[in-house]
Amino acid sequence: MFKTRSLYFAYNERTSFHFPDIDLESGEDILILGESGIGKSTLLHLMSGLLRPVSGSVELMGIKLNKLSVGKSDHFRGKHIGLVFQRSHFISALSLQENLALIQYLAGKKPDKTRIREVLKSLGISDKQNNKPYQLSQGQQQRAAIALAVVNNPQLLLADEPTSSLDDKNCRKVVALLKEQALVTGAALIIITHDQRLKARFKNTLQL
Repeated sequence: MFKTRSLYFAYNERTSFHFPDIDLESGEDILILGESGIGKSTLLHLMSGLLRPVSGSVELMGIKLNKLSVGKSDHFRGKHIGLVFQRSHFISALSLQENLALIQYLAGKKPDKTRIREVLKSLGISDKQNNKPYQLSQGQQQRAAIALAVVNNPQLLLADEPTSSLDDKNCRKVVALLKEQALVTGAALIIITHDQRLKARFKNTLQL
């Protein structure tokens, strides 16, 4: 369902990365660990189609992302890939519900209030749908960021350092929520982090 093959990326002659191959089926997950400077964010950007490899390939549902045009890549990512970043990306002037509706619109879908309510309810923040992002606590913002990533029922869910700023209790909660949401949508889940606390919660791990 999702696989990478012989990925190589270079920023310049002195900074380049070779990445191991990854294979995941629907509903499977993997934890990718690595220290700063090892290429974690580069790998995430390659897997999401935000960067194109110098060589190698990224394939989701039989589609090679690196072969798509920029426009088609953006559209494909919006429909099929959910991204959870370390820092949430909201439009501050819009309510949480409006942010989620915008994500649906950008993926070429009609805003679906029923789906938005379902997602927010499953994450325990349905009572915050009319709040602006800055009115949410840190924990609520983390849940809202997961909502942005899963509202379009993605086939691939990518999380970049989702727990690095959280205490142990909230770290466990966020990992549980990500796994739960991936299971609900049947998505493959990849978490990229330096946070060693997560090792005990994943059977499949990859050290960069």
